Amino acid sequence: MKKFTDTLLKLRIWKDTKGQDLIEYALMAGFVAVAAGAIMPGVATNISKVFSKVSVSMSNAANQG
Repeated sequence: MKKFTDTLLKLRIWKDTKGQDLIEYALMAGFVAVAAGAIMPGVATNISKVFSKVSVSMSNAANQG
């Protein structure tokens, strides 16, 4: 019975697409930020700082979980 419930849970997770839009928007925002950094070198340092802060926040969240 445990194996059946595990398989059922995996199928539910496999079909779950609720977070897909969020990932797509994040990728698009990252692409726009990289393009802006390439076009405007003065903005590149600020973009780098933002990505560094996001990276640190995600690392901290991963370590707490």
